[in-house]
Amino acid sequence: MMSRLNSVSPSKRLVLSYCFDWIVIIAIAGVGAGWNYIEPFQRPFSPVDLSISYPFENKETIPTWLLILVGLVGPAAIVFLVCLIFVPGPTVSKTTPKSLIWRRKFWELNTGWMGLALSLAVAFMITQGMKLLFGKPRPDLLSRCRPDMSRISSASVSSAGLDFNPLWVLVTAEICTNTDTDILHDGFKSFPSGHASFSWAGLLYLTLFLASKFAVAIPFLPPRPFSTNPAHTSAITRSNLRSAALPLHRNSNDSSEDVVPIRFQAAAPPVWTLVLVLIPVGSAIYITSTRFTDYRHFGFDLLFGSLIGIISSWFSFRWYHLPITRGAGWAWGPRSFERAWGIGVGVGSYVGTEGWSHRRVAEKYGTETETDTNIMLADAGGLGQTNANHVRREQGVHAV
Repeated sequence: MMSRLNSVSPSKRLVLSYCFDWIVIIAIAGVGAGWNYIEPFQRPFSPVDLSISYPFENKETIPTWLLILVGLVGPAAIVFLVCLIFVPGPTVSKTTPKSLIWRRKFWELNTGWMGLALSLAVAFMITQGMKLLFGKPRPDLLSRCRPDMSRISSASVSSAGLDFNPLWVLVTAEICTNTDTDILHDGFKSFPSGHASFSWAGLLYLTLFLASKFAVAIPFLPPRPFSTNPAHTSAITRSNLRSAALPLHRNSNDSSEDVVPIRFQAAAPPVWTLVLVLIPVGSAIYITSTRFTDYRHFGFDLLFGSLIGIISSWFSFRWYHLPITRGAGWAWGPRSFERAWGIGVGVGSYVGTEGWSHRRVAEKYGTETETDTNIMLADAGGLGQTNANHVRREQGVHAV
């Protein structure tokens, strides 16, 4: 049975569909990068506005190359190490073929990287596009601009404050004398913060990934039918007095009382695991704060940029991974072979009975029994525990 499972490989159709997913993700990031070379809208400003009069410093606390290292390269390396060392976990049988174990490692790595790449690409494209659309002046705009006050009449777009002060007018970038257009145009890209969105998109995704793999979550109770049985809420039950083991810890063949008090149905993870998964969040907060102290952004720019990264990271994580509290640390399995490129109206899922291998391969090796399929799912890494109800396929596809 295992030799048959070992012989089944994903169809070229399915592999190509995921390769195309990678191309789309890269294209999204490419669009954001291309927008960086377009001149942004330049919102009129006042030459005496103190809020945009901060000094311009070429040296940044977190330069772009370091942001990429911390927000992209670092999380990608950690995802790689986690998948290499900790996947598929201690539930795998010692008799499981090495090829199945490496197949599972590769799938978890692929989904881990795809989620990270999607999160960063989406946040990057949205941020770059909004910078062009809004053209909000940075806090250091006047230092970049070096306004020539003799041009104030020709550059003026509003004379509402002339009765109070001849400088109380709104002017365009025409008043600027700085000939470095890159520095000047970048001065109108305050909203939203790219450092904030990029750091949160990469580092919060890493936090979610680590929390999933190491089961770091607030303890929760699964839904249960209404019951007046006091054993559900009692601190000590008769079964506790008879045995030191809880019902969850006993042998499944034990016929004794099987009611588990709610306080024993979950427990808090070790605090060190919480510290571990929050380190990336702390790093994102620090990176965001440097854009305020470097006079590159206003507070609202940073908050909105962070929000973009937070939403992007959560969306991308859930796009490829099961819920943290119920997914046992696994990513969703692959699409089925016949649904690799899309589904039509009336088809409820991208998972079908055909699996991820070509039908001719399935026919060559025959049809597996339900029992054999369950065994293969368990030996392949336990995904059958979370997804087998609707993804049981002809050749045990969750060996991936």
